[in-house]
Amino acid sequence: MNPLDRDYVFDDEDEECVITIRKSAMGSAQENVPKKQKPINTFFKPEDTLKGRKGGKQQTLNEVCKKELRVNACREINKWFCDAHIPFHAATYKSFQSMFDAVLQFGLEFKAPSMSELRVPLLKMEVEEIDIRIDEYKKECASKGCSILSDGWRDCTVQKDIVNFLVNSPKGSVFMKSIDVSAITKDAHTLARMLEQMVDQVGEKNVVQVVTDNASNYVKAGKILQSTRPHLYWTPCAAHCVDLMLEDIGKIPKIKEMLKSAMFVNAYIYI
Repeated sequence: MNPLDRDYVFDDEDEECVITIRKSAMGSAQENVPKKQKPINTFFKPEDTLKGRKGGKQQTLNEVCKKELRVNACREINKWFCDAHIPFHAATYKSFQSMFDAVLQFGLEFKAPSMSELRVPLLKMEVEEIDIRIDEYKKECASKGCSILSDGWRDCTVQKDIVNFLVNSPKGSVFMKSIDVSAITKDAHTLARMLEQMVDQVGEKNVVQVVTDNASNYVKAGKILQSTRPHLYWTPCAAHCVDLMLEDIGKIPKIKEMLKSAMFVNAYIYI
């Protein structure tokens, strides 16, 4: 039906506008009441008005102030790292966050420890705590056995040869001591004596195996140790084995040329 063919009658009833469509020759009568106007809030979602705000929430003045205070505090911490020449990866230690938690628990009146406090009483407390942990490791070694690990390396800064000794058990690894072997002839018998001293220190009945690298002198020292103490096993270091394998692979002519090309490209990119 064409809307122009309809007859419209306007009535005022209770101050409301009513439109009545009379029946025409083309169809039946139909009554249409216009919908009431809705509030403007229905056409906009609350999320739209908060769009662009972090988390859909407006920051309060207190949050803004805290953000600035945190930035200032972090800058002071970074300055201390730079002044003391502390590597930035030290911030990944669990004790780093524990330090700030302890300070917050004390409150605003906390005063940083002096150098003398760090050097004498606090250091003694840490040594005592470590001794307690070592005693726990010794008990673990006595009940389940342990391995003695030997790691030799050279300090190029002071031009010294160092041998580190560690003890590994199911509870973890513990550093025992370091020996400066710069002025010592590092033959098989000398290394064997050092390994035997470590076995006696830990307790021969607690040691299952001794692990060293694959240098010829250490291989001979391990065999000497096995001959004098038959119940012990000498085991070559798996990481050192893989390192020697990769060195031998790198000596193959084709691979050697490829490595040279890769090193050249790497130097070109990063220099």
